[in-house]
Amino acid sequence: MIAPWREWDLTSRTKLIEFAEKHQIPIPRDKRGESPFSTDANMLHTSSEGKVLEDPWEETPDYVYSRTVNPEDAPDAPEYITIDFERGDGVAINGVGMSPATLLETLNEYGRKHGIGRLDLVENRFVGMKSRGMYETPGGTIYHLAHRGIEQLTLDRGAAHLKDELAPKYAELIYNGFWFSPEREMLQAAIDYSQEKVTGTVRLKLYKGGVYVVGRKSPYSLYSEKVVTFEDDAGAYDQRDAAGFIKLNALRLRLLGRRDR
Repeated sequence: MIAPWREWDLTSRTKLIEFAEKHQIPIPRDKRGESPFSTDANMLHTSSEGKVLEDPWEETPDYVYSRTVNPEDAPDAPEYITIDFERGDGVAINGVGMSPATLLETLNEYGRKHGIGRLDLVENRFVGMKSRGMYETPGGTIYHLAHRGIEQLTLDRGAAHLKDELAPKYAELIYNGFWFSPEREMLQAAIDYSQEKVTGTVRLKLYKGGVYVVGRKSPYSLYSEKVVTFEDDAGAYDQRDAAGFIKLNALRLRLLGRRDR
């Protein structure tokens, strides 16, 4: 890997552009400084930073957005889709099986159409500075919420809470470039294990920048209508069982109260 900014005497965008022009290296227009902001993009995500976006008080101009329509201009009628998951991975949209790349590209189109996935964020860079950026992740936003929806049915409370505790650390490792670190692989093993029963279907409502989980089902669901009902549950759940739990759980508070009196 060659990193000119770090290794050579190129300390500004202007010098980088001059070097590229001298050596006939093609540079996209936004990298030449002709655009009022700078953009990086891949299949999942687009990030825009710099110039017009550097003042965190100023609203992002609509022309900065390239992958989503303005939610105000999105269709006036909501659209419903389903995503099927197997062991935590999306495998189909509306019952049609797809490869991971095709599935993401399809969700990107849904997100573009409905103005989904815009985020104005001030982030903390690894080097210590704060940076304001405008991010667009249309398909990823839909996918993320759908995945959370199927996890709600299939993950035990303790496992779900632990996974949420591990997620920021996992994200930080990737953000800071430690994909190949042993700690990332250790976390990956735990996350992979958590997804073994994350299989089922999620129904989503897409409407003017919003994604709403409106239905979910799974052969491995931990949800029981018999247990959760507010009606007569025919002995499935005895509320009197909670009395001893409440008393024991409050023991420390009673002891504190006695002492303080």
